[in-house]
Amino acid sequence: MLPPKFFGRRQGRTIHKTKNFLLEHFLPRLLLNRNQPIDLPACFGTPKQRYCLEIGFGDGEHLAALAKANPQTGFIGIEVYKNGVANLLNILTGIREGNECPADGTVELAQGRVDNVRVFDDDARLLFDQLSDGVFDKIYLLFPDPWPKKKHAARRFVNPDNLNQLSRLLKTGGILQIATDHPVYKRWVLEQMRARTDFVWTAKTSDDWRNPPEDWHETKYQRKAIREGRRAVFFEYQKV
Repeated sequence: MLPPKFFGRRQGRTIHKTKNFLLEHFLPRLLLNRNQPIDLPACFGTPKQRYCLEIGFGDGEHLAALAKANPQTGFIGIEVYKNGVANLLNILTGIREGNECPADGTVELAQGRVDNVRVFDDDARLLFDQLSDGVFDKIYLLFPDPWPKKKHAARRFVNPDNLNQLSRLLKTGGILQIATDHPVYKRWVLEQMRARTDFVWTAKTSDDWRNPPEDWHETKYQRKAIREGRRAVFFEYQKV
């Protein structure tokens, strides 16, 4: 079977020495095996209290902050954009551009961090079938590409097929959190989720979706949106 067609960038600006070093020497330690079923407790060496998934983690700021604040939670981060993956490695190790790289290639996590992040650096849809039902307590989909043109609507990640998979992967009572600053995508999410019988919108008042959750960590993309006058919304849906 042919892999699904992917739309989007896989690499941007030139990746410099330190990030290339981390991609070569540290990323393999975090990468999930894409050729066999994934046992989450085994991935992390020891079982975690909870497991969460972030789809499209961008520069990794939100994922890294959550992982540091929740050391007993195992986090799976998916990102195809190589520059973003490299930036996550910067944050996790504390090694920045200009720092001296270890001569022996040995890289450790930054002080204060535990080993609770794993990475899948390809299309999220390729990972879904490797995972068992009901494995995640929470799934984050933050600022996905809105593909605002009508002719590109089929490319939007929030669609029936992907939602079926996310529903399967979530535990009963688990949370799907979707953040977007684009008006087209806001309407699109509401329309798609309104048609579902397996999710219920948790918002009780407008403040619940206009303001970020208590554990929210602002991202580079969100800061750019704020500067440009775009306001994000934060939808949370519970699997029932």
